[in-house]
Amino acid sequence: MEVDTVLEALRSDLQRVEDRLLAETALEYPLVSDILRGLVGAGGKRLRPLLVLLAARPFNYDLERLVPAAAGIELLHTASLIHDDSIDHADLRRGHPTLNSLFPPEIVIMVGDYMFARSAMLAASTMNPRVLAVFANCLGSICDGQLREIFSARRVDLSLDDYQRRIYGKTAALFAGSAEIGAILGEASDEEIDALRRYGGYLGMAFQIVDDVLDLRESTEQIGKPTGHDLRQGTMTLPTMLFLQKRLGDAATRQLVEHVLRGIADDDDLRAAVLAIRHSGAIEQAVEIARHYVDLARESLQGIPPGEARDMLEAVAEHAVERHF
Repeated sequence: MEVDTVLEALRSDLQRVEDRLLAETALEYPLVSDILRGLVGAGGKRLRPLLVLLAARPFNYDLERLVPAAAGIELLHTASLIHDDSIDHADLRRGHPTLNSLFPPEIVIMVGDYMFARSAMLAASTMNPRVLAVFANCLGSICDGQLREIFSARRVDLSLDDYQRRIYGKTAALFAGSAEIGAILGEASDEEIDALRRYGGYLGMAFQIVDDVLDLRESTEQIGKPTGHDLRQGTMTLPTMLFLQKRLGDAATRQLVEHVLRGIADDDDLRAAVLAIRHSGAIEQAVEIARHYVDLARESLQGIPPGEARDMLEAVAEHAVERHF
């Protein structure tokens, strides 16, 4: 099964989530509202809300409860992107201007905080204390992941464990929480909820690793932000880590990559560093690690009933490593 088949099957349900998202971004400030709607509208395949719906699908599939939770999860993700762009001083996100590029920092931070608040209100509207606990844990994990990224910037001595903890907090925790919330609202058993939470976590790890690969592999036009943005910002990602730690380039090239990470290089050096990593085999090795996480995600699905929903979740997992722009 292809992920597009999954999206088509749930199109009407996802449209209800979309309508709720657009309603939540209708602010009294037209320009800010337009920017937010552009950011939300360019949100791709809505994997996180999709996980909420799919995790409930084998059980008690009640859209009246699921739609607010799915919209809240996506708003939480959007709010984290707003803060992320502000911290990174990013001008583009998914090919669209960021709030950061148009407004002073204090406005951007307040809009991000407002979106966090709206997402929490949507989670609260489920009237389920367990959902609220998962939501709060996701918010804490996102902040932890972002702080780890800030405090590890420009460092070239990070370990694989450092990287994994950072991307779990920044990305995978919300995937895990999305699947867990869907299973809770679907009234799955504790064992099934745990299986779906693990599935989401592994999926999120694979998703972020592939994001890191795309940052180095694809063009600016394809990914909607400058190629090598993470490297320019001094963020150590898995392909770069493999390149340096496995000595996949010669000493001079590894030194060049380290200089770019430390912020003591120009644009020509950045381009040369990106090309060196691309041609070293590091990207292929990173994709293999992402593939391993997808295999773990699929194994976790053995803990839920077989059927169409499980097939759909497997298709979403496969999409994590096969996607491209």
